Order: sequence, then C-alpha cells, then structure tokens
Amino acid sequence: MLCSIHVKNIALLDDVEINLSDGLNILTGETGAGKSIIIDSVNFALGCRMNADMVRDGSDYALAELVFFVDDDRTRRALEDLDVMLTEGQVILQRRIVKGKSSCKVNGETVPASRIRDIAEHLIDIHGQHEHQSLLYRKNHALMLDSFCDESLADELCKLESIYDEYKKTADEYETAVASKDSAAADLDYSRYVVNEIEAADIKDGEDIELEEDFRRMNNSRNIAQMLGEVVSILSSDTGSAASMISHALSQMRRISDMDPKASGIYEQLFAADDLLADCIRSLNDYEGSLEFSPEDYERASQRLDVINSLKLKYGQTIEAIRERLAQESERVDKLSDYETYLEDLRIRKDDLHIQLLDSCKRISDIRTKEAKILSEEIVSALGGLNFLDARFEIAITSDEDKITRRGYDDVEFMISTNPGEQLKPLTGVASGGELSRIMLALKSVLAKRDSIGTLIFDEIDSGISGKTAQLVADRMADIAATHQVIAITHLPQIASHATTHFLIEKSADGDHTSTSVRELSYDDSVEELARMLAGSSITDAVRKNAAELKRSYDRPDKR
Repeated sequence: MLCSIHVKNIALLDDVEINLSDGLNILTGETGAGKSIIIDSVNFALGCRMNADMVRDGSDYALAELVFFVDDDRTRRALEDLDVMLTEGQVILQRRIVKGKSSCKVNGETVPASRIRDIAEHLIDIHGQHEHQSLLYRKNHALMLDSFCDESLADELCKLESIYDEYKKTADEYETAVASKDSAAADLDYSRYVVNEIEAADIKDGEDIELEEDFRRMNNSRNIAQMLGEVVSILSSDTGSAASMISHALSQMRRISDMDPKASGIYEQLFAADDLLADCIRSLNDYEGSLEFSPEDYERASQRLDVINSLKLKYGQTIEAIRERLAQESERVDKLSDYETYLEDLRIRKDDLHIQLLDSCKRISDIRTKEAKILSEEIVSALGGLNFLDARFEIAITSDEDKITRRGYDDVEFMISTNPGEQLKPLTGVASGGELSRIMLALKSVLAKRDSIGTLIFDEIDSGISGKTAQLVADRMADIAATHQVIAITHLPQIASHATTHFLIEKSADGDHTSTSVRELSYDDSVEELARMLAGSSITDAVRKNAAELKRSYDRPDKR
C-alpha cells in the first residue's frame, strides 16, 4: 500500500504531501489544476525520466518521495530477493534533482534509477491516460496472459530460458565448426604448437615468484660483494687505509703519553678505536665470505625467467592463465584430431537440446492454453459488468516450432466481438478509444485477483465514457478497491462518489506566484465537489441534492 506521496518543487507543486488510505483514493479538480503533475511526480520517483525544466522556477532542487507499507509475504520475499530490507514494514523510495542531476534512494541508500524501477514492479501498477493503447500491440498480449498464469508458468519459463541459452550456444558452435571445417588442419597445427610449447616449459605453480626472488637476491649478492670489497679496501689496504693511519696515530699517541701522562686518556680512546676497527674488519671479511654468487645459477635463473615471461606475453599474465590456455588448446586438439566425430557429437547435442526445447515449449503452451480459457471467461464476465452486451472475448494461441524464443513458440492475440452477431476479430482492429479503456479496466480487474501488487493507479481511465457505462466503470473500480489500494484521477462524478478518501487538487495564484495544492475533503466538501463535477460553475440546491444522493449511493458512514 502507498501510504504517502511527498512532492517538492516540481512544476506548480511547492511542497505537497498526500496521505493516502486503503480502498479507493480519488483525486479530482479543474482541468489544468495540476492532476497530471501528481502522476508525473510519482513516475519520477519510480525511476522514470523527468525534464530538468520541471524543477520549479527559483528552486535549487526537486524532490519526489513515496512511502509504501508492505504486509504481503509474496511481495516481501520479492523485495528481499532484490536486497531490499523493510524498515518497520516500510519501503521509502526517494528521487531528487539537483542542478540537472538526479539521485535515487531506497530506505536512505543511494541506488541507480534502474534499481528503483525493479523494486516498483512489485509495489505499484500505473495505468496512464494512454496506456490502454498498449492493447493494440500484439506483443503485449502474451505478456498480459503470462502475468495471469500461476507460478508453474514462471518455473517452466525459467527452465526454457536455460535450455534455450544452451541450445543457442551449441548451435552457434556447430555452425562455426561446419564453416571452419576447411581450416581445421591449420587450427590443429596451431593448437598443437601452443600445447607443445607450454608443456615443454613444464612450469610449476609459484615458480615465477620464486625465480624472481632468487634473481633479485643473486643480483644483490653480486652488487654487495663489489661494494664490500671497496669498504674493506678503504679500511684495511696496505697503504693509506683507515687501519694503517689509526695504527700510525696510535704509535704517536703512545710516545706522547709517555712524555705527558695527561695524554694517556686520549691514547686509551684511540687504542679502543683501533681495536673496534679491527673487529669491524674481521666482521666484514666474515660477511663477505658468507655471500654466495654462482654465475651458473644466475644465468640459469635468468634464462628460466625469460621462458616464463615469454609464455606470459603470449598466453596470459599469470601461470594460472597459462594453464587455462593449455587446457583450452588441449581440448581443441582433442576436438580437431577427430573433426568428424567432434562435428557429429555437436550435432547430436544440438538435436537433443532442440527436442528438449520443443518439450519445454509444449508444456508452456499447454499452461497458456489452459489459463487463456479461464482468463477469457473472466474477462467476458468483467466486460458484461462494463456495459458490453453479449461481448465475446477469446485468446488465440498459435504455436510455431520454427519460431522458438526464450519465451516459447506461442503467438498470442486477443480476439473480441463487442456486438451480438459479429464474428470474433483481432482486438487491434475493432475497439474504439472508449472501448479500449474499458477492456483494459476489465483486464486489470481480472489480473488484480492473482497478482501481489498492492497499489493500482488509474489516470483518467474514464476517458470517452459517460452515463450508465460510467456508473458501471465506477462499480468495477470499487470492486478492485475492495482487495487493492486504488488511486484514481477522474472527471466523472459517478467514479468520485465511490471514494473511500477524496482529494481535491486546486490551483491558486498570489501575485506572480502560481501553485497547486492538494487537500483531503470532508464528507460535505466531497458532496460539494461532486456538485461542481455535475454542474460546473452553476451549482444549485437541486445539483447539491443530486450530488448528495449520488454520494449516499456508495456511502461509508465512517468517512463522514
């Protein structure tokens, strides 16, 4: 159920919030008052496009927010499959435009507009002013029939899609193989070359990493040994080294300390430095001796790395990728080595999948045929309640095994006869605009019995009807509202009189500022609005009495 609609800074709407009820919510108002803006705002919140110029002049942003309450287990599971977690049973969809850029949120989490559209499919169904024209497109007839069928059809369609995808893949491979038969020998030679090259390399898992570490270590060992030699030379060469100079300085300080005891402390310090330097030189010699560098090992590692890097350049950036390429080419060698067997195996697999396809299509067609009969009967009943006298309605299903798609091989077309004695004809060629709107209403009322969508919006579905037919349409919408929340924009008092909750959309001007407001009407105000709808601007007591009588004909005392 749609609990509320909040719109801000869209077209003539400054800041409007509509708190809706269950049952039949009616929106009425003068032509041009802004009723269509409400529906446009709802569509915008549900992920549809909206022109940037719809942002109200002088405003920095536009906002549309819908709050739904979900208490249906089927809908809750569908939303959970879309990773939508309910917050106290609510789903809040919000869309905002700021500086020409829109952002969408679901329960406060930013999501793409496509995600909102996926979610909305389980929450609300909007029937716009011209949507009944969709009945004129045969491709929509199958979708409408399928939406009526029970979950067994959905399960079979899921199976069919899997078989179809596998069949197409196999059929494409078979066609490619037949076309490539002449080049099979060359392809076999190439695949064998790849397999031989990779297998000859005999690469091990992690070998490249280990070799690179060894190569860096050996490179470092050689460089360190060279630098160590320079250090040892500086510290301990025969002439001019640090050791020889300290030794000479120590000799001189010994003579000085013999002559002046005060210098003995300095001598002791220099003696300690000479001793420390000797220890350092011994450590350097030990460290230099511990370094291992084998030119043969170094060359072997370098060559092995060249082999592995060459394979990476040709067949993949990792050893794992090279192994995958080896598996692919090995499989290809097996296929190409006996090409005729490979082709025959593909053909058998393709034919077997085609048989499975036909079986799956047959099961789907049987379900559709069975459900089409039920749907046709229910639509005929619904049409009778919408002033179609002796109307006949059938759903023609034609199967063509040569035209299989991911949804089967059925072509579905709605057939109708609206007058006694007339033959059934395609719906696309016999119904007028007013008839189409009633047929769509009949279809919606029947489909609503099976779907789990809680909210239906009808935007002026009453176009082109009046009199008794209008009353019958009103009754049908009230029937739907008994089990679903219905939101309807209408110009017909017969429909408005059935309102559970009645809203008036008004446009007002204050200087150079024009805005649209929405207010919920009391019982008396609803009667007054019905009187306006009946008589226009000249509302007399007789008109008010007529409006009150019309209201009482579908009165709910709790709404007074």
